[in-house]
Amino acid sequence: MAITQAMATSFKVQILGGDFDFSSGTAQTFKIALFTSAATLGATTTAYSTTNEASGTGYSAGGNTLTISQVPTSTGTTAFLDFADTTWSSATITARGALIYKSGGTNPAVAVLDFGSDKTSTNGDFTIVFPAADASNAIIRIA
Repeated sequence: MAITQAMATSFKVQILGGDFDFSSGTAQTFKIALFTSAATLGATTTAYSTTNEASGTGYSAGGNTLTISQVPTSTGTTAFLDFADTTWSSATITARGALIYKSGGTNPAVAVLDFGSDKTSTNGDFTIVFPAADASNAIIRIA
């Protein structure tokens, strides 16, 4: 089992079909859930599932709701958007990766994050720090 960082292939298809809205004011709800090293997540992940989801003090199934910090924009030929950092406070959690997904309906997958190794918080903050909101680094980029 492994977690491989990727934009979900199903997301690529669904975004072309108009199933996602990241725009200001009308944006859908997006969440981020944490997963253990026993999870199998990658480009073929199609939806959020509780299978091998992290657990612990300060963590609830389904994860945190994300705030869009950069609505879709572009620089040159790359379109991008970004989310604000998110924190589970006073948490005791061990996670190997995460899944960004649209909350509701079938909870379709957007992207898988691979932390590279287990990350742990012990009665402290577990924070996901998203990269800079630009064409080279933003968490969601279409070139």
